[in-house]
Amino acid sequence: MKWNAELYDDKHAFVYQYGESVLELLDIKQGEQIIDLGCGTGHLTKQIKDHGAEVTGIDASAEMIEKAEKEFPGVDFKVADGANFHFNKAFDAVFSNAALHWMHKADDVIKCVYDSLKPGGRFVAEMGGKDNNKHMITATQQVLEKHGYKKLGERRPWYFPSLGEYTGKLEARGFRVTFAAHFDRPTLLHDGKQGVTKWLNMFGPAFFEGIPAVELKEILGEITDLLEPTYEKDGNLYADYKRLRFVAIKE
Repeated sequence: MKWNAELYDDKHAFVYQYGESVLELLDIKQGEQIIDLGCGTGHLTKQIKDHGAEVTGIDASAEMIEKAEKEFPGVDFKVADGANFHFNKAFDAVFSNAALHWMHKADDVIKCVYDSLKPGGRFVAEMGGKDNNKHMITATQQVLEKHGYKKLGERRPWYFPSLGEYTGKLEARGFRVTFAAHFDRPTLLHDGKQGVTKWLNMFGPAFFEGIPAVELKEILGEITDLLEPTYEKDGNLYADYKRLRFVAIKE
């Protein structure tokens, strides 16, 4: 997936802003070596550095890393696949916010994290959990099927595991899970009724590959109309986010 890093920062800053609370779980100590896995445009990576850690931000998107390097030139960033990364040193912690659900090879990701940590090192993360954006996905599938694009509607760009599924994978690799929670977090979509369209254009373009622009505009409008009764609150639209957050220690 090719990312629009400017649009990401402009209209979807909530991704890293919500991640600031996950940093509290990370409990950074001065001088620690930390990886920010799926760092995006680097805002949280910079905050980790500001807390006194030596941090390396990695992301599979060259566009995101290019933007991060321009925005935060004093921070170390690298393009790397979350399911296939290696370093020649061990780290005190791996942090990840809103990125693991893009990584379908979860077992490979967890192995890379485990291998990167010192004994006693911690993996602290938040990701989309089971039924995250269920209403939006269902509405998208219904409208695409109505327009004859059933196969596109069956695509799943994301991996949204249950708490038991993901913590089971962590434990199978050798982590001890010391905290885990699966919770609702309604998330404001900016720009009113345009918010659904902008969210899907940013995060769900795989659903719409090859659809002519005029028809796509109609499809996105119909998806919004379907979601509005569920999403609307006090004149704003809120996506039905469900998040999975955990802390796991390398035994």
